[in-house]
Amino acid sequence: MSRDTPRSAERTRLDGVTARLPVFPLGTVLFPGLVLPLHIFEERYRALVRHLVALPEDAPREFGVVAIQAGWEVAPTGPGGRPLPGGGDVTLHEVGCTAELRQVTELADGGFDIVTVGRRRFRIAEVDRRSAPYLTAEVEWLPEPGGTDETAELLAARVISVFRQYLGLIRPDPQDITEQLPEDPTVLSHLVAATAALTVDDRQRLLAIDDTAARLRAELRLLNREAALLRQVRAVPVPLAELASPPTPN
Repeated sequence: MSRDTPRSAERTRLDGVTARLPVFPLGTVLFPGLVLPLHIFEERYRALVRHLVALPEDAPREFGVVAIQAGWEVAPTGPGGRPLPGGGDVTLHEVGCTAELRQVTELADGGFDIVTVGRRRFRIAEVDRRSAPYLTAEVEWLPEPGGTDETAELLAARVISVFRQYLGLIRPDPQDITEQLPEDPTVLSHLVAATAALTVDDRQRLLAIDDTAARLRAELRLLNREAALLRQVRAVPVPLAELASPPTPN
């Protein structure tokens, strides 16, 4: 990938399997169909939002959200507190998800509150840290399953059952678990991955799975693991001395 790629090339190429995207490193994993609100305060990402808002009406207003593998989310600053170009020294996970801009609220200080929705998964081919104030990347779109998959539908029913049991362990009020869960296996797999109390690494592995049935199988293992841990913790009595201890500052 050329390091002097023009800014206009950041727009998604819809006629091929690759695209150049602005990239937003975060300490979380975004899944297709899930809502992600963000408070934009750094100037490099303010520039990104202004760029997206200025695109033609029929252009996709989306950027790539990629979980940070190592490093810091906030850019380092130079003399006078000005952010250095290209972002901080971060290592990104290989697979991310685009965030489609749905709502923008400009704030008095020049920042933005935005609401985005996850749209499609991609794999990073190469990151460009120089041609824009924010990171950009050449990405390859990952396949999404289509049609009916009997195995995935059977697994989805099992995941719904285990997920409800899991929710019953983490939510004290049984009425909190009466919400309708999606029947579509792929949508369900993304919802469970995003809402269960999993680590970033667990979520990242789930995002990288192309096959819905394989993702649901992995989620069954994770949900059973988490449920077993929750039951074990509840079964272990807390010493009275610990209950009487004053809270720590952190």
